Amino acid sequence: MLNKWKRVSSCSITSTLVADCKTKQLCRRIQPGQVALLRHEDVDEVAALSLLEARVKAVINTLPFLSGSFPATGAKRLLAAGIPLYEVHAADADRLMQLPDHTPVRIEENRLYIGAADQALVIPLQSVTAASIEHKWREAHQRLDHTLSQFIDNTLLYAHLEKDLFLKPLPKLRLRVHMANRHVVVVVRGKHYHQDLQMLASYIRECRPVLIAVDGGADALLEEGYQPDLIIGDMDSVSDRALCCGAEVVVHAYPDGRAPGRERVERLGIPHQIIPAPGTSEDVAMLLAYEEQAELIVTIGTHTNMIDFLEKGRKGMASTLLVRTKIGPKLIDAKGVSQLYQPRFSWGSWVLFAIAAVVPIVAILTVNPITRHAAQMIWKQWKMLTF
Repeated sequence: MLNKWKRVSSCSITSTLVADCKTKQLCRRIQPGQVALLRHEDVDEVAALSLLEARVKAVINTLPFLSGSFPATGAKRLLAAGIPLYEVHAADADRLMQLPDHTPVRIEENRLYIGAADQALVIPLQSVTAASIEHKWREAHQRLDHTLSQFIDNTLLYAHLEKDLFLKPLPKLRLRVHMANRHVVVVVRGKHYHQDLQMLASYIRECRPVLIAVDGGADALLEEGYQPDLIIGDMDSVSDRALCCGAEVVVHAYPDGRAPGRERVERLGIPHQIIPAPGTSEDVAMLLAYEEQAELIVTIGTHTNMIDFLEKGRKGMASTLLVRTKIGPKLIDAKGVSQLYQPRFSWGSWVLFAIAAVVPIVAILTVNPITRHAAQMIWKQWKMLTF
């Protein structure tokens, strides 16, 4: 395995480069075959899958793919898919992040050549190998108890400081969609969201719940053929297509009223409402459904554990702890349901299926006099030809 990655890192890659400090924004712009330049420490699985879906040719990171503070899985996923990974020295990071989209680049012998061949700027690269990631992975697991201790302390501290904010009701919105006494599905573009949506297809089809998308969850719903009823978030990871799909739009603002996503929806001319509230957008989506008297709240792809929150760059989950405690038994978490059971098909199953399909046809042919007579004629013709 190690030799495989060495061979990959020594190959020559010629392409164009797309840079962005936010990986989710980069993935919306990058084209297949381009080189991605990130500023993303501890790349998470969702980011890795987005890069794979974009079919990038290589990934360069100005921060460590895996720092060793916790076991982020993104680098492993990218390497397993055969994507060459590189890191650059911090001194070159700012200069690289300012490069315009589609800048011609070439990667060869752990060097990044930028611009025309005769005037190329040369930046040294550090190849990221499976062995180096495995070393950091073991280091992260050794530090996991310490990381968990800090995470719990931070969660409890902020839960104490913020509890009064979550005891108060959210500002009242005038929504077109009615959630009272209905099921509500809150979709976040988190781990296994795609598979979980497919597993819940029959439930969504039969119960027809209200579909609330948190930012990029709107694109996830559209990909599966669903129309979101409501989109809520800071609007940093949802596409223009999803925002213009006809769903109600609620921009999540900070408690002091600052709303970074307002400018974008106003630029698109989309009617919207502002909801100032602490916590994450998925917390606010669940609270909104709860306060609108939803009968049941089902979540898909939400962040529920320490690794999820550390991958998001959050050192605690105070708001999520408070929200889930408040909502109580109305909440069902469907995250990872697709991993619980995946049906296996054997040859025996296919034989039984074929028999079950053929038996009714044979029965119909036997009972119907016309088809029975036709079968007898064919049989007689066959005997005459063979004997």
